[in-house]
Formats: sequence, C-alpha cells, structure tokens
Amino acid sequence: MRKNHWIARLAGLLLVSYTLLVVSVAATGGAGSEGDPLVSLSYLNDTFLAQLLLKVDEKLDVRDQELADKFDAQVRQDTQRLNEQFGGAAAPSSGGTSTAADTFSVVTMSNGQTLYGDIGCEVMLRVGTASCVTPSSPGLIDETDASILGNGSALVKNHLYMMTIDERGVKATAETTKLLVRGGYTIK
Repeated sequence: MRKNHWIARLAGLLLVSYTLLVVSVAATGGAGSEGDPLVSLSYLNDTFLAQLLLKVDEKLDVRDQELADKFDAQVRQDTQRLNEQFGGAAAPSSGGTSTAADTFSVVTMSNGQTLYGDIGCEVMLRVGTASCVTPSSPGLIDETDASILGNGSALVKNHLYMMTIDERGVKATAETTKLLVRGGYTIK
C-alpha cells in the first residue's frame, strides 16, 4: 500500500505542476500583443534613441537661447551702468582708427601719417620727429613748459602736449615715430 501512496503523491505533484504551467502560459499569453508589445533592440537603437536625443537637443536649444538672452540683457545693463558711471567711450571720428583710454598707449606712425586728437587728448613724442598740425591758432599746448605750439612747429621729445580744440594733430616727419597718447584720437 505504501507503493500506491507514493504513486498518488507523484500524480498529484504532476497535476499541480501542469496546472501551474497552464496558468503561467495563459498569464503571459498577452506578451507581444498590441496592449503589451515586444520591443526589439533595433527599435530601441534606431527609433526610440533617435527620438529621445532629438527631444533632448530641442530642450537644450531652448535652454541655450534662454541663457543667451539673459546674458545679452546682463551685458546691455552692465554696459549702460558703466557708461552712466564713467561717461562712455569717446566717439570715433571718421576716416581712421579711433581709441579712448585712461592711460597712455604707444602709437607708432610712419612718415606722413597724422594723428588728430579729441579735445583733451595728450601726446608725448618718444621716438622720431613730428610737427604740429593746426588750421588756426592756438595749436598744441605744451604742458611741460606752458607754451603754445603753432602749425608746422616741431614737437620736443619728452614734452607733454594737449589738444584743446578740434582739428589739432601731430604729423610724423620721420620714417618711424612713436608717441605716448592718452585720450581719443584718429590716425589719417
């Protein structure tokens, strides 16, 4: 009788296993259907990833534009604040290079070139020779010895000259002329 008992247990175990197998297959029978589709690796790599990257790029472009707009607005605001605080830069004159500075800068000119300074521009001849260019009197003010330099008069090296009226300048009369310049100017 013990043998029969063992066979009954085996038959019951097989019946339970078969039932579990049938239930499992029935439960997973929806995989791959429209409600629960199977996803292939090629779909993930070719379609899904490309769409995902496109959406990320679009969001990054929008964010980049927002940051660029904020940066531009900040630059405009800071520029306006600095212009109000320091009075802005000198406006360039027509026909040459113009600059404005709070400190002296070295300007190198060739023979025949003329530097026209804005009102208040200061120049000092360091190398070569140069002469005063002015359509009327007074020409350049020599700040070193408190004299006035007229049209065609030679500048003295290491003397500081100031332009107090428009259309005053310094013409290079040597192959290479170097000036220290502070203030706005135009070279023609």
